[in-house]
Amino acid sequence: MTLGNTNTGKAGTNTQAADASGATQNAQSTQSHIKSIESLDKDNDMERGLKNRHVQFIAIGGTIGTGLFLGSGKSIALTGPSIIFVYIGVGLIMFLLMRAIGEMMYSDPSQHTFINFITRYLGRAWGKFAGWTYWIVLILTGMTEITAVSTYFVTFFGTFGIDLKSWKWLIELCFLVALTCVNLIAVRVFGEAEFWFSMIKITLIVGLIITAVVMLIVGFHYPATHIEGVDGTVSGATVSLKNITDGFQLAPNGWMNFLLSFQMVFFAYQLIEFVGVTVSETQNPRKVLPKAVNELIMRILIFYVGALVAIMAIVPWHNFHQNADGSFGSPFIMVFKYAGLDWAAALVFFVVITAAASALNSLIYSAGRHLYQLAQDSESPAMQRLGEVSDHKVPAKAIIVSGCMILFSPLVNAIPGVSGAFVLFASAASAVVIFIYILTMLAHRRYRQSTDFLPDGFVMPAWQVCDWIAVAFYVLVYVTLFLSADTRGSAIAGLVWLVAFGGYCLLHERFQNRDLKAALGK
Repeated sequence: MTLGNTNTGKAGTNTQAADASGATQNAQSTQSHIKSIESLDKDNDMERGLKNRHVQFIAIGGTIGTGLFLGSGKSIALTGPSIIFVYIGVGLIMFLLMRAIGEMMYSDPSQHTFINFITRYLGRAWGKFAGWTYWIVLILTGMTEITAVSTYFVTFFGTFGIDLKSWKWLIELCFLVALTCVNLIAVRVFGEAEFWFSMIKITLIVGLIITAVVMLIVGFHYPATHIEGVDGTVSGATVSLKNITDGFQLAPNGWMNFLLSFQMVFFAYQLIEFVGVTVSETQNPRKVLPKAVNELIMRILIFYVGALVAIMAIVPWHNFHQNADGSFGSPFIMVFKYAGLDWAAALVFFVVITAAASALNSLIYSAGRHLYQLAQDSESPAMQRLGEVSDHKVPAKAIIVSGCMILFSPLVNAIPGVSGAFVLFASAASAVVIFIYILTMLAHRRYRQSTDFLPDGFVMPAWQVCDWIAVAFYVLVYVTLFLSADTRGSAIAGLVWLVAFGGYCLLHERFQNRDLKAALGK
């Protein structure tokens, strides 16, 4: 059984032990320790078809989800202008995660997923827990995204008076089949699709920021207006930076809401680590990966912070209110509506469709690679058949199986009793990702203490402190899940999963090791 394309070639083999005989030489000569991409790729059956521009835009797309376009109104309403500082703070923590993943991936760019480093440095049990948990999370998230795609699609055509509600199942099927085919053709086709998906999202955000700048320059004033998706009439105002600073408080709606805003922003950044799954199929990964990771902060400042500043300069933050049904209006629709774009809702929902489709496309890609890796590590002959690549150098069988699992979404949503349970599982899946992030940071600490460490590689500065800061933050976010009635159930379900499946993996590994020792003793 193998762990992907690790240097050891054995699942769960401790790299320190495997390299013990050469530890002294490695410490004396860094260059001899750095293995070439060609030597590491000897067991990598994937094609390095992703170019620099693909990876850069995949990284950008990973930071921009539907939450920015539709959910930012709720975050602004929750804590006002201070949400800007929350986005910056959480963004810095996620940057630490990406630097940790980037450093380990730089050391061995043949790995199909960063999960392999959890196996390598924390042991097979935690690697098995992380691998299967992450794949399940991807499938459940994919099921929610395909539902979102069809919902946004129906809403988009609804703005033109076309009712497609009865065709939601067909919309979901068509999108899923189309995106699965994109993943099956070749990795460069997937990269090209993500490039254009990201381009569309970036264009809308840049358009928003430019609109805000022009309005600020001319001192634009707009009257009270009815906005699609917002109850009642939204008050008029003059576009000014004073809309952000007037009445500023760090926690205008109480410190509890301010604290809860961290979990909301964290989930907006979730799956930002996706770029760490593309490394084994990237051209010149040791050149492209550091650039993609290091530019993450600039993207956060431009696309999240820049968009939020633009929104609140146009729409005073106290104008964001919860609707009677519990929803919030889209700030993007509000801004473009004030700018005189009557079809603002249609424009925004078109971009939201591309954002959701992009997320689904990436989830299919990532789920396929993770199932492929799990199959390669499995001792089951049936599972091992999924650990093969097609003539197009993609894990076709694993992609198809993952796509079929996501296809259960329309069926689940059609059954009332099952639908409620699915919502709980899907929200719990988001919570469980926090455990994966914590394990990743702990694996990074083990990497820095191992003989695999490359002093001249893509080194994360102040790792002794930064790793623990990130771990502490993730623990804090999980604790805040218990403070809200909306997330308490998912937090409890996540803990149950950690104890039950994590405990099973640890016990199974212990019994396997005991049996192996007994066999060797005989």
